[in-house]
Amino acid sequence: MAKANAHAHASAKMKFKLGVVRAGFVVGGRIAPKRTAKSAALLFATPFASSRTRAKAANADAEMQRGTLDVKGETIATYVWGDPVKQPYVLLVHGWSSFGLRYLPWITRLRELGYAIVSFDQPGHGNSGGKLCTLPDFIETIRAVGKHYGRAELAIGHSLGGAALALAQDECWHARRLILIAPAADMTDAASRFFRFVRLGQHLLNPFLGWLERCTGVPVADLQVHQHLAKLGQPGLIVHDLEDADVPWGEGERYARYWQSSRLLTTQGLGHHRVLDAPEVIKASLAFIRGEVVGERVVGSTNLPFCV
Repeated sequence: MAKANAHAHASAKMKFKLGVVRAGFVVGGRIAPKRTAKSAALLFATPFASSRTRAKAANADAEMQRGTLDVKGETIATYVWGDPVKQPYVLLVHGWSSFGLRYLPWITRLRELGYAIVSFDQPGHGNSGGKLCTLPDFIETIRAVGKHYGRAELAIGHSLGGAALALAQDECWHARRLILIAPAADMTDAASRFFRFVRLGQHLLNPFLGWLERCTGVPVADLQVHQHLAKLGQPGLIVHDLEDADVPWGEGERYARYWQSSRLLTTQGLGHHRVLDAPEVIKASLAFIRGEVVGERVVGSTNLPFCV
């Protein structure tokens, strides 16, 4: 009973805070639009505090080795199983406001296949340093971690981590195969969902995106994943749930249409978060790793770019 009351109290407190934020943005959007757009962008780039508390509470096995890397002056927490130098390794990339040890349900199965494993916390997440984080930060950190350990046999990314993983592939570092689970496909679409959630007026969208561009030095248009997918030559599996309320299924389907060597596995009833460690998703992913045919080949038309 006490635990239920505590949960109810925390939920009510969170709803109250959200209500205050929404009210502030409604008023601020009318009387101080530029300042409000900047405040909204800062909030958008600030990971939830739960990322750190959940990372500290996660219990890994004794085999795991904790370490750190310096990436652009930020301390990035790393988690390693096995020896990535001597064994083919899998790079695991978490999503927004998540943490590297979120993949613990995958570890034993991947180790049984003979892989070393590398996971890490993005800036501002888990046990890593920093306060703010953006999609370009996700991409840059993936590349830095990947280059440190060498080319990965496989990389798995969830949500924003899936988008960043696709965008991080280049001549200097890439994975031989990719699994993207509930990947986001478009920064502008993600910003629009954020605007609806916090009740921001659409007239603030351009100054909001402009602030992010100035902060990161990367045009938002360059982060549209579909513009980069044709360059991916490695095999890929996209997993997306039809009932994903955070990143619509159509964004995962977009990956499969533009990425010729990929296939789409559609689930139902798992949503955005449970899909990451659902036993059936892990089982299907392992089959893909073994070279079995998983999911459906999606063929699209350039005349209907985002028809789904």
